[in-house]
Amino acid sequence: MENLKHIVRNQFTNVGKFDMPLIKNQYIDLNEIKLMKFSNARYSDVKNKNKTIQFFTYDYKFNYLYSKSGLAVEKLKQYYCLLTPDFSLYADMPLALQIKNTFKNRWLGAYWQSLGLKVIPTVGWSDERSFDFCFDGIEDGSIVAVSTHGNKRAKVKDAFMLGYNKMLKIIKPSAIICYSRPFSEMQGNIITFPYNHHEGKEVWW
Repeated sequence: MENLKHIVRNQFTNVGKFDMPLIKNQYIDLNEIKLMKFSNARYSDVKNKNKTIQFFTYDYKFNYLYSKSGLAVEKLKQYYCLLTPDFSLYADMPLALQIKNTFKNRWLGAYWQSLGLKVIPTVGWSDERSFDFCFDGIEDGSIVAVSTHGNKRAKVKDAFMLGYNKMLKIIKPSAIICYSRPFSEMQGNIITFPYNHHEGKEVWW
């Protein structure tokens, strides 16, 4: 039965219209958050064990974490905290793929929590169609992570802000980790980590 549960991915509490796995609200010390890109994670990484791993990069670099979920656990569990992988959501993607990518994000978060790891859910959205599912699977009051990188053009920014404000109403996050410079219109308890192309470096303006 355990094998069947893994195949159908239903071993965690599911919520919402599309049965998204639930990532629980955990206590995480925001003062301890120091982001490092997943591609810089290494086994026996004593030097960086206090870092939080983020996945704001191309999907192909972390897709295998869902299909082979146990493969990188030994590497990941040595770090302080994990953001859930930022599987892409684009407005021109078929809605079925957007739902699947959101499911993968939540499933990995629930899976890592089941192993005793600290997890912060990364929240993404596309257009208003995605609002039916993209905020599901995250407990109210959780710390969440978003990225403004690549959202600077006016039309894209408008879509980002529409989803961001919807997220504030639905999830009511206690804090928002923002990867890249936040927009002036963004409300909430925002903790900013500037984007930098030098992977793994903690960089401030």
